[in-house]
Amino acid sequence: MSTMTNERYDLCINGAGPVGATLACRLAAEGMRVLVLDRAALPGMEDPSLDGRAYAIAEGSRVMLQAAGIWDNLPDVAQPIHEIRVADGRPHEAPSPLFLHFGRDDAPDGQSFGWMVEARDLRLAINRTLAQYPTLDVRAPDTGTFTFHDDHVSIRLASGPTVTAKLAIAAEGRRSPLREQARIGLTKIPYHQYGIVATIAHEKPHDGVALEQFLPEGPFARLPMPPSAEHPHRSAIVWAEGEGRAQRFHDLPHDVFAREIAARLGDEDLGAITPVGRRWIYPLSAQYAQSYISKRLALVGDAAHGIHPIAGQGLNIGFRDVISLADLLIESHRLGTDPGSRELLVRYQRRTRPGNMAMLVATDALERLFGNDNPVLRRLRDFGIAGVNRISPLRKAFVRRAMGV
Repeated sequence: MSTMTNERYDLCINGAGPVGATLACRLAAEGMRVLVLDRAALPGMEDPSLDGRAYAIAEGSRVMLQAAGIWDNLPDVAQPIHEIRVADGRPHEAPSPLFLHFGRDDAPDGQSFGWMVEARDLRLAINRTLAQYPTLDVRAPDTGTFTFHDDHVSIRLASGPTVTAKLAIAAEGRRSPLREQARIGLTKIPYHQYGIVATIAHEKPHDGVALEQFLPEGPFARLPMPPSAEHPHRSAIVWAEGEGRAQRFHDLPHDVFAREIAARLGDEDLGAITPVGRRWIYPLSAQYAQSYISKRLALVGDAAHGIHPIAGQGLNIGFRDVISLADLLIESHRLGTDPGSRELLVRYQRRTRPGNMAMLVATDALERLFGNDNPVLRRLRDFGIAGVNRISPLRKAFVRRAMGV
């Protein structure tokens, strides 16, 4: 898909995933000339890799998606998250009576904690929005060879022409080629766990309540989903298990898989559970780039950082990169200054990296604290959960941070 022909761009975004494409739409909405490259064609709504997966979108991310023009292009209504219940437990047992509950009164101004959006719906909305802006040029499938100069970046496209931009954005994911080309170091943290992702239909409504159970083998989350034509009550399951067990659970027959899910819901009663559609399994790890910037280059999303899914914040911290970088680039565009200057890139890194590193450290600590069955640690963390639950200002501070507001 290409909406214009141009040899000079304000910036080139390498990677058309949710983070890179959203940044492109946000900047194009302000009239910036943006080139987006991706080695694969943009996936359509029926792409099987999208079937059943969902994202938890924080309120701050939703506001940014709306400013980019994407939110209003969603084909279906997103599911708001009204309450979140956090508990410590074991499979097939009642959860600890000491729990943490984020209720409607904990969210500022009556807002939702977040929104559940199916991956296919977000992809369709992004594709629609990419086609709306006359200053946005999307070339997919296509690749480029990037050469970084003092005052610009030249990109020789596999499709033929050579174009220039003032700035290149690496948004290609965890194995970012532009990050490697810039020789930016990467630190990896393995968890020796796999994540299982699935969708379930259930007999009783979820009422917009999300559940996070901390289990000895890893966290288990049930996230409320909007209804479908076939299933009025649905939830997404994100389930972490140890390396030796995850594949066995993933491969279980539907009826046994449903029983194992029910065993991890604690005292939550959803009635009869039916797995729907495909399941996914993938290794869990964290990583972070030693720098988010190089000459005429900025990293965003998974190219810069990847965290454990224990708090459901992976995509949202990528969207926070978009918010910070877009604010700086839009300001530069309005003032007529160089969008690829060293000064702007340093400001971007200072705005984003400390908070992202804090989130990585927090999720890593949560995984290590809750991902074991040590009775002393269990007692300490249960009291910690209950203590936070009793302190309303502390609960609200956690909520505001997670919501990105």
